[in-house]
Amino acid sequence: MNLSIIPGIRFPLGVLIFIVLIVVAALLLSKTIVGRYTFSIGSNEAATALSGVNVRRWKIIIYTLAGLFVGVAGVLSASRLSSAQPTGGMGLELEAIAAVVIGGTSLQGGKGSIIGTVIGALIMAVLTNGLRIIAVPQEWQSVAVGVVILIAVYLDMLRRRRG
Repeated sequence: MNLSIIPGIRFPLGVLIFIVLIVVAALLLSKTIVGRYTFSIGSNEAATALSGVNVRRWKIIIYTLAGLFVGVAGVLSASRLSSAQPTGGMGLELEAIAAVVIGGTSLQGGKGSIIGTVIGALIMAVLTNGLRIIAVPQEWQSVAVGVVILIAVYLDMLRRRRG
């Protein structure tokens, strides 16, 4: 379904939902205790537990919220494709990890942002679409994504050493 909030400009409803979810996730991570505990648990779970936080409880809350976001993404994907395939997202894990790492989230935990992840996802979309346009075989597209992840992880390691 296309919306026309501004006369003459139409965009898909999925884009509006995506923007709303970005804002909600950014607010959750930056302004609430859920976000603070998410970063704390991701950075050092043992230290978080020793500081008196019920880590098990908060992990359940965090994974429940993540499941909610994934559920919305699944519904949007099924509505866009007009079908629900159980294997529809197979192989997208590597691209998701690449987008998150490119966006500045540390694989060591405790650092990251929603806006960075969105920028990383846009970079990955440009990369994969560009590789498809120039007719690079699927196997080599995966290799290219892997190389991008390696470069992003290496840059993250360099940044951590300096900081």
